[in-house]
Amino acid sequence: MNFQPPYPKPHVRKSSFLLRFLRGWNSWIDVLFERSYSMKMGKISQPGMDIFMVNDADWVRRILGDAHAYPKHKLMHRMLEPLLGTSIFTTNGELWERQRRLVEPAFAQARLKLVFALMADSVAGMTGRMDAVADGRSYEVDGEMTYVTADIIFRTILSENLEESAAKEIYDAFLEFQHHAQRAMILMIYRLPPVYSAWASRRAAKKIRTILSGIIARRMAERDSGRGSARQDILAAMMDAVDPVSGDRFTYEELVDQVCMLFLAGHETSASALTWALYLISQCPHLQDQMLAEIQAAVGDRDFELSDIKSLPTVGNVFRETLRLYPPVGFFVREAAQSQCIRDKSVKEGSPILISPWLLHRHRTLWERPDEFDPDRFDTPEGKESSKCAYIPFSKGPRVCIGAAYATQEAVLILASIVRRYRVEADPSHVPKVVGRVTIRSGNGVRVKLRRR
Repeated sequence: MNFQPPYPKPHVRKSSFLLRFLRGWNSWIDVLFERSYSMKMGKISQPGMDIFMVNDADWVRRILGDAHAYPKHKLMHRMLEPLLGTSIFTTNGELWERQRRLVEPAFAQARLKLVFALMADSVAGMTGRMDAVADGRSYEVDGEMTYVTADIIFRTILSENLEESAAKEIYDAFLEFQHHAQRAMILMIYRLPPVYSAWASRRAAKKIRTILSGIIARRMAERDSGRGSARQDILAAMMDAVDPVSGDRFTYEELVDQVCMLFLAGHETSASALTWALYLISQCPHLQDQMLAEIQAAVGDRDFELSDIKSLPTVGNVFRETLRLYPPVGFFVREAAQSQCIRDKSVKEGSPILISPWLLHRHRTLWERPDEFDPDRFDTPEGKESSKCAYIPFSKGPRVCIGAAYATQEAVLILASIVRRYRVEADPSHVPKVVGRVTIRSGNGVRVKLRRR
């Protein structure tokens, strides 16, 4: 039995200029109206520029497939630069190509095999903490999903264990950064100076960058003194990487930017998706039974191994459907490198082009029952066809998320470990409030109940 999980009810009609500002101040999703979920393209007129929203599947494929004709827009760089610097998430052109060449070896399949054991160690720590609250009490899962994904990032990228106090500091700093970065972008779109929001987002970003840069500095000192050769983590791969074109390596400053990018992309987005996944399965006891039967048949009571991930298609589909309904990154911002026509709209050079996984994944003409939670849809002919043209949680084209396989491996391991050990029950007194900022989170947390099996 499928169900329709919460999402902000769209407005009947497009908001006025002032209402868009007020409604988007806390969450960009609150600006959307009914036609946003069915139109193929729309234009939002702002002071001094027009913003174009593209939901046409063919044009989405063209835009995401050509990084030169449709580079990342400077608005995205300005919003994320305090945290990510000039990382591959925000750069364009030759700089991005060089960075991509240097980062890719760290996420090769062989490297993922090496880090799986580190993921499993972190997940064992997670279940130890969750045992303490697995007595049926109402339990907010946001914090634990943030902790375990941050711990996995620390172990697999930096070979460091993350203390709970540091995890909370990072979690709070990320929430603060998202809150102010979202508002800074809104102000920039309306051509207003984001003085306080920009300052506050930089303050939050500095907390995160300080923690990470200290670790990277120690690691580079280890390498330079010949003491770091035994490391097998992702940072070691990036430190050792040599660009085959230029012969360059990453500098210290570049490594800090890339690790901050990986931390945002591999921790905050995964934590968001896993939190939503636990809420969704808490509403579906029958689905948990199906997942458990699959886990027991494939793995039994032994420890999970990397090869088990492909043997858990139901668990994988739960994660895929969670990413469809609650894609962690709700929109991508590109720009037109030259003036052109897209569908029936005249798009000037430099105009922002928004592509929204949130809208594309819920598009009324591209999906059957788009607002329902149905993990089985990916096994139907209709669902397979929809996923080919309208499923982009990791983007598409040359700028597809470099850590997609890493994120899927991590998520399936965490979900399978939780379902095998606990029954996840709904908290009927709690309904999450969906908020769209840098990632899509619940504004009032996500609460479930856990019981040991």
